[in-house]
Amino acid sequence: MNFIDITYLKSGNKKQRKAYSTLTENNILLKLTEFSPIVVGTIPINIDIETSDIDIICYFTNKEHFTSTLNASFEKEKGFHVYEKEDGSIVANFNINEFEIEVFGQNIPSKQQFAYRHMLIEYQLLNEKGEEFRKQIINLKKQGYKTEPAFAMLLNIEGNPYTELLKYENEHEKTFTKGNDILREFPYDQNVKNIK
Repeated sequence: MNFIDITYLKSGNKKQRKAYSTLTENNILLKLTEFSPIVVGTIPINIDIETSDIDIICYFTNKEHFTSTLNASFEKEKGFHVYEKEDGSIVANFNINEFEIEVFGQNIPSKQQFAYRHMLIEYQLLNEKGEEFRKQIINLKKQGYKTEPAFAMLLNIEGNPYTELLKYENEHEKTFTKGNDILREFPYDQNVKNIK
């Protein structure tokens, strides 16, 4: 699966198709092109729940320019709010159609960010473990669990679920490096903070 090109959403389930329409009709990714945007999270891998938003990660080298672009592009959208987190990342939230959209930017290339790496791992695990496993993840999320802790619970992973889950990169490296989803395309920092 090539998650860089969102055309896969166009032929997905109802929510994925709606997400595709929202993103393309409003030129959301086009407005973020210079920041290497990638749609991540639960909607791309079909484990979303009713309250799930559209998550987009970005890579910036100039924080002020990124923030300025967010303001210029989306400040007129309903519920628009942009802020800086303690780790220096920038987050913008706003609503379009039925979706809340969150744009998250770091001074870390998009494919190195935890959100993208986790999504690839989770996608492979979902394919391996089947429909019942997917339903169990969704049920845990409905109970209030975040995605990575839900996977950790079902996989009996101890410790920090956000870092422990990354150990599956080595186990599935050959699968993840097929096509355009090159998980290990860049060296990465194991201490990168998670998007959530």
